[in-house]
Amino acid sequence: MRHCLSLKDLTKDEILELIEKAIQIKSKIKNREDYTPLKGIILGMIFEKSSTRTRLSFETGMKRLGGDAVFLSPRDIQLGRGETIEDTARVVSRYVDIIMIRTYEHQRILTFAKYSSVPVINALTDLLHPCQVLADLMTIKEKKGNIENIKVAFLGDGNNMANSWIYAAAVVGFELSVATPVDFAPNGVVVKEALELSKTTGAKITLTDNPQEAVNNADLIYTDVWASMGQEEQKEKKHALMKSYQVNKELTKFAKEDYIFMHCLPAHREEEVSADVIDDEKHSVVWDEAENRTYAQLATIMKLIGRD
Repeated sequence: MRHCLSLKDLTKDEILELIEKAIQIKSKIKNREDYTPLKGIILGMIFEKSSTRTRLSFETGMKRLGGDAVFLSPRDIQLGRGETIEDTARVVSRYVDIIMIRTYEHQRILTFAKYSSVPVINALTDLLHPCQVLADLMTIKEKKGNIENIKVAFLGDGNNMANSWIYAAAVVGFELSVATPVDFAPNGVVVKEALELSKTTGAKITLTDNPQEAVNNADLIYTDVWASMGQEEQKEKKHALMKSYQVNKELTKFAKEDYIFMHCLPAHREEEVSADVIDDEKHSVVWDEAENRTYAQLATIMKLIGRD
């Protein structure tokens, strides 16, 4: 039994295979083929942290492929409060075939996975968001043809998305430049592990506080909100430090002429990204990116439970 808690849990070949599988699933769904490989499979969805896209993409995806999903909100389940995480994992995994968790502290999902008798998928923690980056890589494959010979520029907060991109670059071997204020740099342990892994994969990972340097000659510009859910008390400080990291038309001039823009959403226009960038139909692929969450996650579920 395997879990998907971080992209470093996967090999390069496995990531490439997942992307190809996700593209195949997308084609079958779009063509309305009779394709129900998840018939009889129930996904348990544990949400301590709410999300429009995460719930919809997992739940509708399961139903499209013949499976089902059970939604557990913070009112339905309280990890570690009233019942230990260990006991909750032991019980919930007796009822379902696979579990996804969207929570706060990363340690909570590590503990849950340790005591679960079925595979567990990380649908977001404060440290990592692997499902989103798998969908992002799928989108790059569709738009650019490959995910190995590209340069990605990530700007803004060194948050769970930045950390996940760092692991993705390290495993797959592409170039990544992360531009953040010094006070909000990516997780040090993640960076250390990724740089060590890069020695074998040939990835080029650069950390800088210079947005123009990061975006220079980039194929992809990526950003996220500056203050994530649960970090509202840091909003004022972050916004003061990150004004120069806004992705706007002036900054995009440093990228390749055919760059694409991505954002994991929800977006705050005129904060981390200007409206004329995110709404630019020539370069922005955020809506395709959001849709691809469904297919990347379905591919991951099928891999973990051994369904074709």
